[in-house]
Amino acid sequence: MPGRITLPMSFLAEVRQTLVPEHGSRHGPLPPLLVAMTFVTGLVDAFSYLLLGHVFVANMTGNVVLLGFALVGTPGFSVAASVVSIASFVFGAVVGGRIATRFAQHRGHLLTTATTLQVVLLAAAVGVAIVSGSPISQGYRYALIAVLAIAMGIQNAAARKLAVPDLTTTVLTMTFTGIAADSILGGGPGSKAGRRLVAIGAMLGGAVVGAALVLSVHIAYPLVIALGVLAIVATISRMLGRSGAVWLRIDG
Repeated sequence: MPGRITLPMSFLAEVRQTLVPEHGSRHGPLPPLLVAMTFVTGLVDAFSYLLLGHVFVANMTGNVVLLGFALVGTPGFSVAASVVSIASFVFGAVVGGRIATRFAQHRGHLLTTATTLQVVLLAAAVGVAIVSGSPISQGYRYALIAVLAIAMGIQNAAARKLAVPDLTTTVLTMTFTGIAADSILGGGPGSKAGRRLVAIGAMLGGAVVGAALVLSVHIAYPLVIALGVLAIVATISRMLGRSGAVWLRIDG
């Protein structure tokens, strides 16, 4: 039909494989689980940036830039908040690295352990957010930054070890770069835009939902949803991790 837009089959196949992987695929159920965790990143960063003093708890590249703003006295930005977030994230990444080392040969146990620990931390954050009131006072603010940044550091370290291409769950800079650089226009073989756009959409969706809930409903709701999503991921990875499937083995 004239004017009809047809999407390439490769693009649609990539989207489908990311959201509903075929049985026996190399990464098994990991792609949709990591997409769900990317959605969580959008939720918690919306919460932290809007409520905890212009600071990210998952996007450390952004935090370094925000720290630079704070160091020259830009209004609305805090050196202490950025430093607490970065330090807590690094601590969480160390914990996540230890988990990755402990379960270096089993992706299922790795993801289950990491997300279960995240669930505990998010549950604590939900409790703090509920009792803190709005606006959040200084003491509660730093507690929330620390707990959430630790949780996201664990998530990033786990995702790094799981090594599913284009699904890092907390960073999108290289995802955007890959879409452009690998495209025909960029001189590449053709971008794997399907999976990459799913990841971008997941984080954007989390940010939109998180911001809407913070502004119009209740400040704790983004964290409640993030807690629920992570609990589902932990449960699914635990159940499927008993199968002995090929995707459970970590290569390299």
